[in-house]
Amino acid sequence: MSSPSPANTEDHDGLEAAVEQAIAACGGDLRSTIRALIVANEYLENEASELMKAVSHAYARGRFGTYSG
Repeated sequence: MSSPSPANTEDHDGLEAAVEQAIAACGGDLRSTIRALIVANEYLENEASELMKAVSHAYARGRFGTYSG
């Protein structure tokens, strides 16, 4: 079995730190943590949807050109 690469270890450590931070922000209550993460995710999904609509609308009106690389 091979050992994980340093990049994967750093990603894992960062993720674990973020998990611990989220749980601590909710006073150690896992249900509150999950609820907060779901609410935050819904908010971000709505923001992304609104941005996609705005960009699509602007593109349709010719405000954005196509990217040619």
